[in-house]
Amino acid sequence: MAVVKELLRAESDGTLSFGDYTLDSKTKLDGFEFQGDLFKVKTFAEITKLEKNGMFVYESVPGTAVENFKASDDEVTFRVSAEKDVQFTLELEADTEYTVYMNGANVGDMKTNMSGKLSVSAEFEPEQCVEVKIVKK
Repeated sequence: MAVVKELLRAESDGTLSFGDYTLDSKTKLDGFEFQGDLFKVKTFAEITKLEKNGMFVYESVPGTAVENFKASDDEVTFRVSAEKDVQFTLELEADTEYTVYMNGANVGDMKTNMSGKLSVSAEFEPEQCVEVKIVKK
């Protein structure tokens, strides 16, 4: 999987791709308009973070590349890659249970905390891509 050299781009299928974990220093892109919302991305080797209209959407430690990110009220889907194991956090509905799938396999049910954050850890090999799908129960 290639990193997103533009830092943040709209795809023809109506999804977003963002993040470049190969950067040595923090780089950001602010004011990216997509479907009537404004997005901001900060990314480099240590972290990748996406905000929508000033609100938290996605964060990974260390940095990742995310392709075809799509979020609805009931489901979030994307492909993620990194050079090593990561933990990513999503802002979802508070105090709600979700089923997490990675590469099509159900890896379990998780519940968001009171602020709506859901954190998931994933193991990676360099240049490996993991398909993530999180579905509201």
